[in-house]
Amino acid sequence: MSNALAAEKSPYLLQHADNPVAWLPWGEAAFARARAEQKPIFLSIGYSTCHWCHVMAHESFENAEVAALLNAHFIPIKVDREERPDVDRVYMTYVQALTGHGGWPLSAWLTPELKPFHGGTYFPPEDRHGRPGFASLLRTIAAGWAGDRAKLIAEAERVIATLREHAERPGATAVAEEKNAGNAGGRSAASLAMPDARLHEAASAAFESCFQSLYESFDPARGDFAGAPKFPRPANLNFLFRIAALQGVDSDIGREAVKMATSTLAAMARGGVHDQVGGGFHRYAVDDAWFVPHFEKMLYDQAQIAVNYLEAHLATGDDRFAWCARGLFDYVLRDLAHPAGGFYSAEDADSRLAHNGDAHAEGAFYVWTRPEIEAALGQDAAFFCSHFGVTAAGNVSPAQDPHGEFTGKNILHQRQSLLLTAKAHDLTPEAAVELLAAQLEKLRSLRALRPRPHLDDKIITAWNGLMLSALARGASSPAECFSTHRELCRSAAIRAAEFIERELYDARRGVLFRCWRTGRGAGEGFAEDYAFLIAGLLDLYEATFDTRWLYWAARLQQTMDAEFWDETAGGYFNSAVGATDIVLRLKEDHDGAEPSPNSIAAANLLRLAAMFHDDDHRARAPYDRSAWPAVDARPARPSRNALRDRACLGTAAPDRPRRRFLSARFSSPRRRFP
Repeated sequence: MSNALAAEKSPYLLQHADNPVAWLPWGEAAFARARAEQKPIFLSIGYSTCHWCHVMAHESFENAEVAALLNAHFIPIKVDREERPDVDRVYMTYVQALTGHGGWPLSAWLTPELKPFHGGTYFPPEDRHGRPGFASLLRTIAAGWAGDRAKLIAEAERVIATLREHAERPGATAVAEEKNAGNAGGRSAASLAMPDARLHEAASAAFESCFQSLYESFDPARGDFAGAPKFPRPANLNFLFRIAALQGVDSDIGREAVKMATSTLAAMARGGVHDQVGGGFHRYAVDDAWFVPHFEKMLYDQAQIAVNYLEAHLATGDDRFAWCARGLFDYVLRDLAHPAGGFYSAEDADSRLAHNGDAHAEGAFYVWTRPEIEAALGQDAAFFCSHFGVTAAGNVSPAQDPHGEFTGKNILHQRQSLLLTAKAHDLTPEAAVELLAAQLEKLRSLRALRPRPHLDDKIITAWNGLMLSALARGASSPAECFSTHRELCRSAAIRAAEFIERELYDARRGVLFRCWRTGRGAGEGFAEDYAFLIAGLLDLYEATFDTRWLYWAARLQQTMDAEFWDETAGGYFNSAVGATDIVLRLKEDHDGAEPSPNSIAAANLLRLAAMFHDDDHRARAPYDRSAWPAVDARPARPSRNALRDRACLGTAAPDRPRRRFLSARFSSPRRRFP
């Protein structure tokens, strides 16, 4: 028998609708039941393409004994983190503070008042290596709630008090909901404005510190700024390209910034983290060489990485970066596009095995055996295998594959340059390019016959905003390989914007909604939905000069200011004013897998100020929005220089303040990076 999740739209919640656990969705009905029965809440947060979420579901949530424990002693609640990023961030903050790490599935135990007293991530079903299993932990917490409830409640109160204390410190990233429930609207310029000299000095120091940190941590041999696991870090690369544009690509710092960014992108493009056959990028590599990926694909990664490659082409003129961006767009438009215009969220890492329909394995859709390659490519298979490191025994070592999942299998990665492969097989470079393109197309058609990974087909406003930005940039790319793709990208961007306007926007109230799947979801948008979509609309305006996108962006900015702005301390909360189902309103200040809505909003404010105002207004517009004119004021068409700078910098801020931004320190001879 299905549980209460059967009525939900989220693919993740629907994956758990047939669990024996009596799951409830996040909401007042579940909270009221916890209060009435005086039971603690067990909160499980994940998403539909999460590998370890699947593992814990199979091991524990499909287990009748575990389900009986959960149903008897707890109110079990499931949350899709992609539908409710605000809820996820509250309890992820707690788990990270408690354990020193985070991840999904996120597991937290709460009082009926939603205050956490214990948490973690994945728990094995049985006790292992001194770590309690999930069933043991449930019994222990249930006994503690029954016998020493006051102690657990006191712990929950202590946790909330600590988080609140941290939040109320200057520069903190969270503020108690109770204190800020009434805040909305404009800010006080007198209380928040920083004198230009101080702002530029502080910004210069931050830029210098950031660059030095990246320079000192960069690994030139393998690309990127950390060891295993290796995650794409688009925000870091955007920062480096921005430095190069500000300082000049021929300056010492500019050259070094471009070198670090392009070395990373080249290593990613060669590695197994790049889907060599179908285009696009997997979530991350588990090793330190970008070789063995965790195979899920996320829309937000594709969007941000595409921009990285487009900027790499602009900075270097190297068409290989543009080709990589084009392949990424081909993947998104082929496999993640809704027929009506929006873009789906993700593809799973796991897929069914072709020879055993009931069995699933990570990467099954993507890996190849040598006999499969030889059968598909015939006498030319040796050329392909040489280039991509395919062997009869499989190319994943036991150290890279401790569980033996890829024994005899090959993950395609470019083992050497195509020029070397061509020379080894007595081919001209031109003939090698044509042969490789034909082989990849043949394998793509063959792979399409395999069982595909699960597709999370919800359409998220924020992630579509990121993709909108990427497509708009692609529509403006000067690369020769985009001559046939500019109109394709422009058309896809317009269709996506129109889909969001039609399906995820209430024009009467000026409000966005978070998700769409077979219809609009009930939840309204969060700060990231507004910030990312506004940025995408501004990019689309600059790609098309259609002012409807600019006017809509300005209208959305007004809503974002009214619903999310912190009038006391500045910045934007993740959740809207008046949210009643979270214990803390957080503010995101870190560009992680997704950029911070505050960093994107800051750039949006500068761009809107530049488009709607003259030079005298631009510098103060971000601090005092009361000076802004009505949104129907005639915008200034961006100059050619502004469009050129925008392509590299991600902001249309005026030239004069931007140069002054770094003049005090960052351009000085005191830089230490050499």
